[in-house]
Amino acid sequence: MPYFDAASSAPLHPVARQALLAALDEGWADPARLYREGRRARLLLDAAREAAAEAVGCRPDELTFTPSGTRAVHSGISGALAGRRRVGRHLVFSAVEHSSVLHSAAAHEAQGGSVSEVAVDRSGAVSAGAYAEVLREDTALACLQSANHEVGTEQPVAEVAEVCRAAGVPLLVDAAQSLGWGPVPDGWSLLAASAHKWGGPSGVGLLAVRKGVRFAVQGPADERESGRAAGFENLPAIVAAAASLRAVRAEAAAESVRLRALVDRIRARVPQLVPDVEVVGDPVRRLPHLVTFSCLYVDGETLLHELDRAEFSVSSGSSCTSSTLTPSHVLRAMGVLSEGNVRVSLPTGTADEEVERFLDVLPRVVAEVRERLGAPVSAPPSPAVTASLVVDALGKRCPIPVIELAKVIGEVPLGGTVTVLSDDEAARLDIPAWCAMREQEYVGEEPADRGSAYVVRRLT
Repeated sequence: MPYFDAASSAPLHPVARQALLAALDEGWADPARLYREGRRARLLLDAAREAAAEAVGCRPDELTFTPSGTRAVHSGISGALAGRRRVGRHLVFSAVEHSSVLHSAAAHEAQGGSVSEVAVDRSGAVSAGAYAEVLREDTALACLQSANHEVGTEQPVAEVAEVCRAAGVPLLVDAAQSLGWGPVPDGWSLLAASAHKWGGPSGVGLLAVRKGVRFAVQGPADERESGRAAGFENLPAIVAAAASLRAVRAEAAAESVRLRALVDRIRARVPQLVPDVEVVGDPVRRLPHLVTFSCLYVDGETLLHELDRAEFSVSSGSSCTSSTLTPSHVLRAMGVLSEGNVRVSLPTGTADEEVERFLDVLPRVVAEVRERLGAPVSAPPSPAVTASLVVDALGKRCPIPVIELAKVIGEVPLGGTVTVLSDDEAARLDIPAWCAMREQEYVGEEPADRGSAYVVRRLT
């Protein structure tokens, strides 16, 4: 069964498995002890730290192993903010950061700090100029991911780092998605990553803090990992994480070329094979193994279940697959279609035949889901009979409001309007996206007794 969700968690690399098993035999003792078994464990820990630091591009004494990538982000943000509290309490981050950054920002704001969110363009990228505009004298820290976890867009880390350096603000880079493919451009002050994203075991994160960066560890003091990660080190997992990072880096040059070609094939052929699809994310500055597209008139949860039945494991940022029924904050910030969203992230070793079979299966699956939901096959050619219509889609979830809009748009004359009443949060994103795809005019959102009224003017 093809596993196409490496961005969530990559399969365990063979080198990681070998190193983990070996370290279970050799690295079980306390590396802080001076007896023989402790010294052996210390040697393994030191070697793992040196290997990981080399891959990150920092000194070994600047790198800490944490229990997860999320913990690395949380500790990095809280420690940097505390270390620079005399400067101020202003935190800057992009609108498409991982939830670990957003949760840290929310906690900081709840404790009286201030935050600024930097907008992205339709490809999901920030600009260095946008960061420069929000940096202030009281800015304590700026955060930026190296590449987006949902759409694969790479961020201009070097340019933003230069802007932050000029302003005297440290930059924390979340490199979880990109570190296995290559080093992060220089200029960062703090860096976080997660081993299970590159084929290491889960439960190991990295936090690098450059010398000279003011940093104050938060929480109870602990003698482990320079006080930055409390608790006994999971040494076998750490050894496996470092070994697999070195291994995937050695394979990255050749594998990235191969996987990029497969992703390019998906990006080009999905819109040809499936009508009404939007491929999102930067087509050039992106991770080599990841592609995201959204399908009009499709229930995301049903689509993922059907692809799973067809033996393909993929993920989604669609609100239709979320217990909160709100679209992905990444897709929302980009202003792209969220319904029927599919993220394909290919693990190392993905075969050409698996991608071809996915492209064979996808059109049928999408067509079946659309038919089940009563989606229009094409724009209705019926003559217009009224200048304006109101569609009551209250209580209905994506993609039903958009489907109902598509069914009646042909019933108003050119220049006429359709007003969709909806209390589904996804409609705020998906109706404007539908208008852009179908060359209709999105007039705007108006208040309503329940939910909102979304007004669309027919142009074609």
